[in-house]
Amino acid sequence: MQPLRGFHSLAGRIGLQGQVETEAPQTRLARLVAFCLGTPRQRSEGPIRFELDAHPDGETWTRHFPQRVMRSCLRLRDGMLVEQLGAARLGFDLAEQGGTLVMQLRTLHVFGVPCPRWLMPRVHAVEIGQGRELHFQVRAALPWIGVVAGYRGHLNLATAQRTP
Repeated sequence: MQPLRGFHSLAGRIGLQGQVETEAPQTRLARLVAFCLGTPRQRSEGPIRFELDAHPDGETWTRHFPQRVMRSCLRLRDGMLVEQLGAARLGFDLAEQGGTLVMQLRTLHVFGVPCPRWLMPRVHAVEIGQGRELHFQVRAALPWIGVVAGYRGHLNLATAQRTP
């Protein structure tokens, strides 16, 4: 749990390095949704550069994947972690389960319109601290459309450096 706490206590502008593997959306519609969200649209493996801008009002996460840059803004609101990703605003409950941080999707708004429960994506999003690494797994699939985002890998916490 210590690497998780260390990562989530970082403040200011910090850059980290790691490795990542991305998954390609399988359908044309899933690729369109991925394009709108800014998530990776091709399978790839390689280095990831992660930029964190953490301030009292929230955080901006910029993930430099091998073939795509994805940016989202996160903040706590009404006891939930709210992530703005393109036109989508996702609300997550956070839970610690055996040293793993689990993000459970509870709400989704697209262009400000709430998503009905039956259309909500299935999201698997976890973080695990191992040694000096933060491991992550994210996968999101929409009913009838399939996987729109999937990536997994790790960030090496020893590479954390302040950035201008």
